[in-house]
Amino acid sequence: MTKKALIIIDMLNDFIDAGGALFFGKNARNIIPFIQKRIDIYRKNNDLVVYLKDSHAKDDKEFVRFPRHCITGTWGSHIIKELNPEPGEPLIPKNRYSGFFNTDLSVILEKAKVENIEVVGVCTSICVMDTVGGLVNRDYKVAVPVKGVADFDQEFHEFALKRMDKVYGAIILK
Repeated sequence: MTKKALIIIDMLNDFIDAGGALFFGKNARNIIPFIQKRIDIYRKNNDLVVYLKDSHAKDDKEFVRFPRHCITGTWGSHIIKELNPEPGEPLIPKNRYSGFFNTDLSVILEKAKVENIEVVGVCTSICVMDTVGGLVNRDYKVAVPVKGVADFDQEFHEFALKRMDKVYGAIILK
């Protein structure tokens, strides 16, 4: 049987909570129930559930382009309470858009012998798309459910879905 993984990207207080430093809005809140259901299914099937979380130093160069957000150790950098990881589930901090840059995501996926990966979370046009590109470049079969991703810019969201489909060959689940 093919081993599967669910990668949950940046479902953090600073992005998903209305009081967060870089709140993505209602669209981001709307994907929470869908992601909760997907987590339940993956856990029930003993498949891998991986959390990626933005985690920045106070003086991160990314803050030239975006407001300060997800400072390591702050409330804003924590996974939202609705999607808390269970003990043993990988929680991988990242300080760039791709979940592979300076992280051990590759090692975790290889060790688990994963072949099929579903990606959910935010931001469709940034961290989701860059991580999906990294997965495809490593020859994983990747699916991205539209109901499980959100962006602060709807036009970028649509472009990213189209690009992940047409360029990366990811399966976009409508």
